[in-house]
Amino acid sequence: MTKFKFDSQMHMAAADALAPHIRGIYDRPGSSILFIGEAKHVERTQPAPDSDAEASVKVRIIQLEIPNRDQEDAIREAARALHLQRTAQGTLDEEGQLILSQGTLKRIAGRLHEVEVSRLRAGLGHWVAYAQRVKSNGKLTATELRQEMDQLADGLAALLANTGEEA
Repeated sequence: MTKFKFDSQMHMAAADALAPHIRGIYDRPGSSILFIGEAKHVERTQPAPDSDAEASVKVRIIQLEIPNRDQEDAIREAARALHLQRTAQGTLDEEGQLILSQGTLKRIAGRLHEVEVSRLRAGLGHWVAYAQRVKSNGKLTATELRQEMDQLADGLAALLANTGEEA
C-alpha cells in the first residue's frame, strides 16, 4: 500500500491563515482546531520492483482556512455529509431494490436528500462490483456479454428511477 505523507512546509497563504491561531493552540495542550484545506502532490517515492521499500506520496498544504465559532457547525455538517457519502452501504433485495444498511440509516437521521445520496452511492457500489466481476470473466461470449450489459443497464436504470420496479 502506498504511504501518504504531509510535507512539513506549508504554502505561504496557508501559513498566513494559520498564524493567528498558533498561540491559542500552544496555550491549550491537547486542543484541536477545525479547518478546511487543500493539499497538492509535491513528491513521490517509487521503490524498485524487487525492493522491500514502501511507495509513498507527499503532499503540501497549499490552502487552509479556519472557521470562526459561528461557522464551525456548517463545516462540521459538510464533513458529516461527505463522510456519509463515502461510507454509505446497502444491499439489493430480490426485486433489485436497494436497502440501506441500518448503520447508514442511523447516520442519516431523517434527512431525505441524504437518504437519496446514500441510496445512490451504495447502489453504484453494487453495480461497479457487478461490472468488475463481468469484466474479469474472460470466457463470456458476445451474446453473454450483451446479456450482462443489459442486466447492468437495467439495474442502473432501476436505481436511478427509484420506483422499486425493474427497468
